[in-house]
Amino acid sequence: MASAAALLLQLQLLLLLSLSAAQPGFISLDCGGADDYTDGIGIQWTSDAKLVFGGQATNLPVQNQLQKQYSTLRYFPADNSKYCYTMNVRTRTRYLVRASFLYGNFDNSNTGQPFISTLELRQFNGSLYYTDYEAQFFLALSARINFGADGNKSVRYPDDPFDRIWESDSLRRANYLVDVAPGTERITTTKPVFVGTELEPPEKVMQTAVIGQNGSLNYRLDLEGFPGNAWAVSYFAEIEDLAPDETRKFKLVVPGMPLFSKPTVDVEENAQGKYRLYQPGYTNVTLPFVFSFEFKKTNDSSKGPILNAMEIYKHVQITMGSHSKHHV
Repeated sequence: MASAAALLLQLQLLLLLSLSAAQPGFISLDCGGADDYTDGIGIQWTSDAKLVFGGQATNLPVQNQLQKQYSTLRYFPADNSKYCYTMNVRTRTRYLVRASFLYGNFDNSNTGQPFISTLELRQFNGSLYYTDYEAQFFLALSARINFGADGNKSVRYPDDPFDRIWESDSLRRANYLVDVAPGTERITTTKPVFVGTELEPPEKVMQTAVIGQNGSLNYRLDLEGFPGNAWAVSYFAEIEDLAPDETRKFKLVVPGMPLFSKPTVDVEENAQGKYRLYQPGYTNVTLPFVFSFEFKKTNDSSKGPILNAMEIYKHVQITMGSHSKHHV
């Protein structure tokens, strides 16, 4: 994947209403693709040919095992001009914006030409991901993790109606969820979990979790784009049937940040019952690049901590760009 920063591309979003009947608020552009189609999970993809002025479409030289949307791309001259996509979106509405860049040696010579493989927009409902700072900052995803996942596969649409991609904690890559505490175990349930609250994580994500049988859960991971100010939330649901005399209480411990340890989490009490979502978090907190954290049981708890999912975003200053005379 090439860096998004290498792409001199401006998204010009017109404040109009244009929604797919089957997937309201979804826009999925196959950049360089020639046809419209529906993929294996039901996402409707559209060729970008009528939504961008300039650039050239090309097929990647090696396409074995590639999903169709990654078998083509659109590249642009390396001339410092701006090449803009114009799409219809809904005014005063938050969107997930996701771009992907698969180089695939398309130019055979690494000429440095900017390119893009896919561009996706997903409309959020109501106050989903609202912040007090959204007029000045957008939220850039650094981590969205499904703990206790069954295998390496991510959870996304249709399990998540907003098509957020929840990465499995089973993935193995450098500096991603390392330093795992001894006694960490994975649990799962097939019982329904109530998730109909503010952030609406998918039920499938909340039906799995990790628990700290030895009294703690701890992890370390690198946060892309940090240090910086973060929007961070943890997702909990009690998916074990505890005995009447059993309790699960724990605290968050972050090295050098004692304020995190003040609140005590009692998932069943906080969520007002078993199999219900509790989602505490911080809307603006400073986090380092190397982020270590621990959930540690309290002295009066008979059970170790539980963790179902987590999201961390960075607040990034909004810049509207410039109106270059080379704007295309």
